[in-house]
Amino acid sequence: MLLEINGISKQYNKAAWALQDINLQLKPGIIGLLGPNGAGKSSLMRILATITKPTTGTVFWNGMNIGKKPDELRRVLGYLPQDFGVYPHLKPIEFLEYAASLKGVSSRQTRTRMLELLELLNLQDTLKRPIGSFSGGMRQRIGIAQALLNDPKVLIVDEPTVGLDPEERLRFRSILTDLSGERIIIFSTHIVSDIEATADQIAIMSKGRLLVKSDPMVLLRSVQGKVWSVVISEHELQDARAKWLISGTIRREDGLQLRIVSVHQPTSQAMEVSPNLEDAYLYVRHNGGEQ
Repeated sequence: MLLEINGISKQYNKAAWALQDINLQLKPGIIGLLGPNGAGKSSLMRILATITKPTTGTVFWNGMNIGKKPDELRRVLGYLPQDFGVYPHLKPIEFLEYAASLKGVSSRQTRTRMLELLELLNLQDTLKRPIGSFSGGMRQRIGIAQALLNDPKVLIVDEPTVGLDPEERLRFRSILTDLSGERIIIFSTHIVSDIEATADQIAIMSKGRLLVKSDPMVLLRSVQGKVWSVVISEHELQDARAKWLISGTIRREDGLQLRIVSVHQPTSQAMEVSPNLEDAYLYVRHNGGEQ
């Protein structure tokens, strides 16, 4: 099972390239697509979901060009877009039956599947409630349920944890982990902690370009010995931001404790600390993908 992205670029007008020469090979597991808003993540997701076509380049599903035969991928695809809309007056089963009809899946054949998914996603007690009464996290879980109706081999979720409270985010990340295995799951986000908790591989994007694709541990090793902790006074913060790449700030009684990513010790008082994925992400973005 292989999804290949070869030289994908997307141009919306003469001056704006949303994507430039993206190359990736995706195998079963969770790949975290990480980058700030505007990095091109959603544009890439829409191309992979066969909703839009690239300006140049090709996507292959098990060696088949999806530009010429999109149905080969669509049959095994589940997709949760960033702006997932629901019909608020429908109840969960009614909505899933509607989603099944759009996918060309018989609701009679999948009713048992729907109930199984609602139980998996801890929504079994909501069967009689209209979706309009659901919390943001519950709606996201309904979104995942519709994406899983056809038991997809490729699952694409675009910024699924935006707006969720911490408990819902933890639940959603746990669900994705449980679903991985014999699936390719593409999880797009700008929240580093979501990727850190779930992804087998990480692809970092910025300004429409792929900066790096790597194992999380390799990324962490790339900033080993380059992360420092130092305490400064509050009036020094503006100058510190101008001089250093700061990945974290904690207020203390004696000042501000900064977490700094730097090849060299920033001050004689700075102490080396163990890196985390946020440090690695900032380092890669700041250095344009060089590790």
